[in-house]
Amino acid sequence: MMNSYTHNSLRMLPEWAPTEAVMLAWPHISSDWAPWIDGIVSDYVELCCAISRSAFPVILVQDDNHESEVKKILDRKMDRRPLFFQVPYNDTWCRDYGPIGIGAERELKSFLNFNFAGWGSKYQATLDNAVNQALKTSWGVPLKTLNYELEGGSIETDGQGTLLTTVNCLLDSARNPGITKASCEEKLREILGIDRFLWISEGALLGDDTDSHIDNLVRFCNENTLAYITCSRPEDIHYSSLQEMQRQVLSLRQANGDPYRTYALELPLPLYDEGSKRLPASYANFLLINDLVIMPTFGCPQDALAFSQLQLAFPGKEICGVPGNNLIRQYGGPHCATMQLSAGALTKELIKKNVV
Repeated sequence: MMNSYTHNSLRMLPEWAPTEAVMLAWPHISSDWAPWIDGIVSDYVELCCAISRSAFPVILVQDDNHESEVKKILDRKMDRRPLFFQVPYNDTWCRDYGPIGIGAERELKSFLNFNFAGWGSKYQATLDNAVNQALKTSWGVPLKTLNYELEGGSIETDGQGTLLTTVNCLLDSARNPGITKASCEEKLREILGIDRFLWISEGALLGDDTDSHIDNLVRFCNENTLAYITCSRPEDIHYSSLQEMQRQVLSLRQANGDPYRTYALELPLPLYDEGSKRLPASYANFLLINDLVIMPTFGCPQDALAFSQLQLAFPGKEICGVPGNNLIRQYGGPHCATMQLSAGALTKELIKKNVV
């Protein structure tokens, strides 16, 4: 198929495009966070404070009482004042239902609102799926809604026409029944301005209910650099599959044929839930915001290794650790819990009102 996109056409923006704000959905007692509500709220405070050092936190809350409660918790802790939006949501993983930015030359032009159905209809997600439309008048760019199921954590781009994703999620799941590799690529070429696809088929982590989102496995750090999760411990059940994934990653090539610069992030020591189920902890679930990289920490020796590797992968940027042990109880991390909003995402009136 001839690609209709040119070099200057609209494409999905990379995460290193200038970021104005970051969206989060605050945990509440009526959500799945109820058993760990005190711990997760404390960790969201740390995450939100870290975000505020480089961008405006955009915080979703349930109602007036919830907003007042969160404002009281965050009082005088933030470098940038957060913006609050009262909108109902089922879950807090707004990476997967937040708006996806499309633009040209790293400049945001519009938002895409894909269908979100709870990771292949595993969970109730009707409220999550309505969030972007509910905030439509607050966006500074047009919002286009699409009848196609896709989650933000399932795709990575270099902003130059390359998409990185996994076979397990986009092809071998219940998201878009009957989808083939060819039809999936054709659809995403049209919607996201993609020229070529890098498919990862190995490396699934136990406990990952997203069907192997790419943001837990392999990440773009810039146009020519990849960070990926690996395991050097033969006794770990993930050892073989992550060794296979490493071979796939090292075989990937840039559009010009050159290999990528790669940085391996050692899998943290095993973490389990109360029922002894392995949790999908991964340092690849980091959040990039302008000059700041926020990584999860798990209180094990691999934290320091991941920190040093990310510092090499992101020269000149600050690496900041936030607690990951509570976030992973619901199978996510800082990247899953957030959606970056590029410069121009919010109306000028909102920004002016919030700054004054």
